[in-house]
Formats: sequence, C-alpha cells, structure tokens
Amino acid sequence: MSDGQTDDLAMSIGQSLPYLRRYARALTGSQLSGDRFAAATLESVLEEPSIVSKHSSVKIGLFHAFHMVWSSAGEPVDEAETSVVAAAQAHLAMLTPNSREALLLGSIEGFTIAEVAEIIDTSQEEAGFLVERAVQEMQSSIVGRVMVIEDEAIIAMDISAIVEQMGHTVTGVAPTRAEAVRLAQRERPDLILADIQLADKSSGIDAVNDIWENFPEIPVIFITAFPERLLTGERPEPAFLITKPYSEEQVRSAVSQAMFFASTETLMA
Repeated sequence: MSDGQTDDLAMSIGQSLPYLRRYARALTGSQLSGDRFAAATLESVLEEPSIVSKHSSVKIGLFHAFHMVWSSAGEPVDEAETSVVAAAQAHLAMLTPNSREALLLGSIEGFTIAEVAEIIDTSQEEAGFLVERAVQEMQSSIVGRVMVIEDEAIIAMDISAIVEQMGHTVTGVAPTRAEAVRLAQRERPDLILADIQLADKSSGIDAVNDIWENFPEIPVIFITAFPERLLTGERPEPAFLITKPYSEEQVRSAVSQAMFFASTETLMA
C-alpha cells in the first residue's frame, strides 16, 4: 500500500471512528468498555490494514474488524457493578446471538441489511431475521417509566408516542433543565430521553447531571443533531446517543438497549 493510500485509509478510518465508538459503547454498556474494544480494533487494523481495505467501504471494514475483536473476546458486556446491572446482563445472555448487534447496526448506525450481513459475516436473510428477532425479544423483556426532556412540542409528542407504543409509561415532558429536575423528583423514571439544547438556553446534559445527583443509576439516551461533538474522547460521554433527525426504529432500538443497562456514566458539562 502506497503512502497516499495509507493516508486516505487513515482519514477514512478517522471519519468513521466516532460512530464505531458510539456503537461499541451501546453494545457493551459503557464508554470505558466500548472504547477499549474500539482501541483494540484500531490496533488490529494497524497490524493488518487489509482487514479494512478489502471490504466494500472503509467504514464497513472498520466495523467488521471490530466484530472480529469483539467475537474473539467472547462478546462481553461491562462488568456488573450493581445488582441491577447484573440483572440487565442476565437478560442480554438470553437474547439470540448476534441479534442485538444486528439491531444496533441497522437502526442506530444506519447500515443496510446487506451491510449488516457483511459486517457480522452472515447472509442477508440471516441478518434480517436477527434484526426482527432482536426487536421482538428486547421489547418484550423490560417495561418501565420514561421521562422526556425536550423543548420542541412536536418532537416531544412523537417520542412519547413511540415510547408508549412500546408499552412504556411516559412520566412527563420537561422543556427546561429546572422542570426536568422537578419532574424526576416527583416521579423517578427508569429511563430518560434528553435533547441537548433546550428552550431556555439550558442544557439537557446539565439537567441529566442534576438528576444523577439523586438517581445516579438511571440510564439516559441523548438526542443531538451533532453526535460527533459528543464523541471526541476528550471527556466522559453518553453510552446511548441518537442522531437528529431520528427514525422511529432508532428510538425503539435505543430505548430497548438502554433499558437493559441500569447505569450510564456521568457526562460532565
């Protein structure tokens, strides 16, 4: 491989890395564990660049390399530090193998069924089956109370409708940081869906950090139009992140994922 080709490969990998990190942390349940596997993937690519370059795109090759590392390690999730996390991991162990991976790749990362099949090294028919299976298994496993932090009424109504269709109860919608804290104190949610920018110029991140002072184990899904700004590796970051504009499938998948993990690492403002 020439120097020019090496530079192009490195640039393409760099552009795809934030999304690999997002996927890895959602898959493992934490930023620390996800980044550990992302780093191990980069090491394997440095040793053998053809792992990536032989695929239909660099991004698909990078995700495929991750799955090689992930599978060789036994597909672990983050260590259970609490009884609630241990229970979540027990649920994960009961899922059809590779179904959760296929669901995340398709709904959160936006890969087609053909691309999912290439990444996890299976047929398109099997990849499609795994996605459908994951939706069925995960949505039927855990039902709870969900709080929405969102200042745009139409978006808040849409998210609430999706969550309720999944069988969850929406405890309320908070458009500002202060209202979010009050709502959480009035009725503790099992999950929070939070926009980053709120109506009064306050931050959904700040609202979540305030709530975590009393309820540190509530999982949170952040919603933003610029996910790469929160995936720099320079500070603690969210484990679950949806990109605006989102799809119903993305919300369903992220909610199901987050409900499995009972803690999300604190995101500092």
